[in-house]
Amino acid sequence: MDNGRQDRILQLLEQKGEIQLSKLKDLFPEVSVMTLRRDLISLENKGHAVRTYGGAVSTSRLAVLKDEEDAYTRRAAENVEAKLEIASKAISLVEHGRSIYLDAGSTIMCLARMLADETYSIVTSGVNIALELLKKNKISVVALGGQLNRNTLSMSGPNALALLDSINIDLAFMSASGFSNEHGFTVSNPYEGELKRKVVSKANKVIALVDSGKINKDQAFTYAHLRNIDVWVCESPLPKDIEIEAKKYNVQIL
Repeated sequence: MDNGRQDRILQLLEQKGEIQLSKLKDLFPEVSVMTLRRDLISLENKGHAVRTYGGAVSTSRLAVLKDEEDAYTRRAAENVEAKLEIASKAISLVEHGRSIYLDAGSTIMCLARMLADETYSIVTSGVNIALELLKKNKISVVALGGQLNRNTLSMSGPNALALLDSINIDLAFMSASGFSNEHGFTVSNPYEGELKRKVVSKANKVIALVDSGKINKDQAFTYAHLRNIDVWVCESPLPKDIEIEAKKYNVQIL
């Protein structure tokens, strides 16, 4: 067994994250496919790789993917009952014949799943939300392009902003990572904050779908204040100070 060759294969795995047997055969033409397969088995036994059909993936790459997946999965699993209740309240606000924007986020995903298969025209920054909507035959879907955030499964950045310039928005259903009277609706990513600010500025009606677990938990970037929204859908009554502030700006609370 050639340890030098295995070291080289391991180096390639760490650089690229995965490798195919066909590629290894090109790199080591003097070695048989069977021998290269045994090299991958040896690396798997040592904990460096996990074999796949026709190749292998490095365990370090799998760990990164798992962390990224878990970040979204953990958020999606938080306050599930609250998110479902919010989506159930918000579904009546979705109107036919209007240009609708669905923000990224697990609460918005609940809303997308509840939508009937009817002739809605929807724009979204959520990759997973776009895919969910495509399961329905009658809904027209436009997905914003741009940089993909693996943790939120949302698209943002200059390309997304440029596309928004050409789109009219009647109803915008927005999510947030945090809210306080002082800092308003906040998120942790600056690009997502910029995108959300633009959506809010373009929409004729803004509907915030934010559960009580986000209240008084500020994130770094503000995209809107109570004066910028029309409706707040929450699963429980808002704290008194926030309710007073919302009424000051004629925000409907559901």
